[in-house]
Order: sequence, then structure tokens, then C-alpha cells
Amino acid sequence: MEETDANPYAPLEARLGYAFVDRARLECALTHKSYLNENASWGRPDNERLEFLGDAVLDLVVGHLLMDAAPERNEGELSKTRAGIVNEVGLAEVAAELGLGEWLFLGRGEEQSGGRRKPSVLADACEALVAAVYLDGGFDGAFGVVRRLFGDRVGSAGEAGLHDYKTRLQERAARRRLHVRYAVVHEEGPDHDKTFEIAANIGDREYARGVGKTKKEAEQRAAELALRALDGEP
Repeated sequence: MEETDANPYAPLEARLGYAFVDRARLECALTHKSYLNENASWGRPDNERLEFLGDAVLDLVVGHLLMDAAPERNEGELSKTRAGIVNEVGLAEVAAELGLGEWLFLGRGEEQSGGRRKPSVLADACEALVAAVYLDGGFDGAFGVVRRLFGDRVGSAGEAGLHDYKTRLQERAARRRLHVRYAVVHEEGPDHDKTFEIAANIGDREYARGVGKTKKEAEQRAAELALRALDGEP
């Protein structure tokens, strides 16, 4: 574990972008229950209660960020996207980027079984850390930290949803119990520089055509235009 004379947690706080007023909260967030089993006099509770609170704080802040990043999505789409960001895999990745594993207080058994790299342990510690920031610095402090840690993921998810017209068209068609088909109606140019024209068909009707340098690009463009056509229908 890295240390400085003044504050042993300074490197972690620098990565986090937040300096704790009460370091006991940080230590609690870093304490796995296995550590208390072997160090009863530690004087800090484990991080399980903080996990509970951190889960709620993450849902709120990531939900807020997603509403800003993807204003066109409905409640169901937002919930699904948030679940794809705030899950064990995503939390463990963020914790790994912080180097959080090296700061954890673990029991010997957990240490020997690779606890510092376990996704479940890292994810729980990440939630606990967010809760510790919330208790120490209020909502503004937690909002800033979550935005710093998850902002890129939220932005990527927002952009993916914003431009994934094919998925949106498929969902619209499914509500009508219809299928979407894409058909190449024209292509031109040499193999290394082709241009494709693709039709988007819903049921037995062609709704739009899109042009692109790849089939995927042309399909997305056709889906975008088909969505606009659907919006204009009674």
C-alpha cells in the first residue's frame, strides 16, 4: 500500500478526485468483513452497510447523468442502460482503474484467495466508497465523484443509444408485431471504395433508403429515415 507521511490515502484520493474530511469513513469503505473476523479491535465496521447506500447513490447519480446524455430515451430504455453501467462488471472495472484493490483491508484467507482482484469484492468496495463520499461530502461531493468515475461510460452509452437507429426501429416495429428487413438495392464503386444503398422494409412495405460507405452505415441511415417516416404516420 502506498503511503505519505501526512496522509496515507493521498494517492487514492488523488485518483478519486476527492479528499475526505473524516478518513474513518474511507477506512470503513475499504474494510472487508473478512478483516474484522481476524482484527476485532480494528475499531471500524465493515463496508456492507455502505454498499447498500452506495448502490442507491449510484442509481440516482448515473440516472441523472443518463437523462442529460440521452434526452430521447424513455424510462424503460434509461433503466436498461443504467443497469448495463452500474453492475458488478462495470463497478469492478471502475474499482480496478482506481487501483482500489491495493487499498482494501482483507483477512488472510480472502487475501490468499485473490480477493484484491475478485470482481465481487471490488464492486462492493466501489459502492461503499461512493457512499463514504456521500456521507462525507454530501450529494454534491458524491455527484462529482460519480461523474468523474462513470462519466465516460455514461457518455458512451448515451451516444450508442442516440445513434443506434436500427435497435430503435426494431423496437418500434415489434410493438406493431412487424419485422424489419434490410435489402441492398444498389452498390457501386471498387471493392476498396464501395457505396451501398439499402432499403429498410417494415412488414411488406419499404419505408426508407439509406446510403453509406459500409452496409452498416447505410442500414443505420435507412433506419433513421424510416423512424422519421413512422413519426409522420397517424
